[in-house]
Amino acid sequence: MTDHRIGERTILFPNAPGILASAAVVGPKEGKGPFGSLFDLVVPDPLYGQESYEQAEHQIFREACLRCCQKAGIALDQVQALLGGDLLNQIMAASLAARELAVPFLGLYGACSTMAESLILGAILTDGGYASPVLCAAGSHYCTAERQYRFPLEYGGQRSMAAQWTVTGTGACLLSVSGRAMARIAGATIGQVVDMGVSDASNMGAAMAPAAADTLLRHFRDTGRAPQDYDRIITGDLGQVGSDLMRELLKEAGILLDRETHMDCGLEIFDPQDDIHAGGSGCGCSASVLAAHILPRIHRGEWKRVLFMATGALLSPTTSQQGETIPGVAHAVMIEGGA
Repeated sequence: MTDHRIGERTILFPNAPGILASAAVVGPKEGKGPFGSLFDLVVPDPLYGQESYEQAEHQIFREACLRCCQKAGIALDQVQALLGGDLLNQIMAASLAARELAVPFLGLYGACSTMAESLILGAILTDGGYASPVLCAAGSHYCTAERQYRFPLEYGGQRSMAAQWTVTGTGACLLSVSGRAMARIAGATIGQVVDMGVSDASNMGAAMAPAAADTLLRHFRDTGRAPQDYDRIITGDLGQVGSDLMRELLKEAGILLDRETHMDCGLEIFDPQDDIHAGGSGCGCSASVLAAHILPRIHRGEWKRVLFMATGALLSPTTSQQGETIPGVAHAVMIEGGA
């Protein structure tokens, strides 16, 4: 059997599956941010014409998947697998969207790392010849996440300065080993769960930063690469607190990651004038920025090689109420220019 692994946790894809198209659908607050004109659709209000925020979330997920396939010129009945998830209990937004899309579905949960997880598994399926094309997607919604993990919006609780604003939005990518690609997935480093004892559900950046640093260090060790080998190293949603902490942890390990090379989706997606405290978060944060901003820049040749690393805080309301600490995980995907 051919071994495509290098080092401890990194895998290479010899066929470099292509990303044929990407699409992002977001909420009104996200639409007012720096990437507002880049998103495929900015919905007019958080309810998106539905009776509940949960129903709106699954419709946004569905719309992003539909638009991604349309942009690639691929009919839904040609899609051989949908890999995706969200932050709702039992990943119901993705599941209800998959019900309406009527395509083979593999539901995933990696918290805010879900988009990277879906790309890795999607690349494994396509590179290995098991399925193609494969649709990868992840989404979240501010109103549903607040109600599930913290407090109902009606409560009007004071948010701590370390808190992040969950992105309302979904990003989707279509993977295939054939066809003209806007970018290609060359490899990935799969992260392991790291828990440094953070228990504050309002400070997810601190919970995720150790896992992000660990995955980056393993990636550099496995590949022999350094930060300067990438045009950008892009984290999902560490926010300000998590980004600062990750860079400090890397510095202690002898790796200097400057602010020119490192980009955090949670620090880029919202208007700096908005009072969002530590930055954005949620499955839809890195997914929508990847689909609307990162992949098009790679496609235009502005960036040749990017390391996309979505990070996740693996907490649940039940474990948080029981005083459990918050495990973190981060998965890194090597994305290069396609053709």
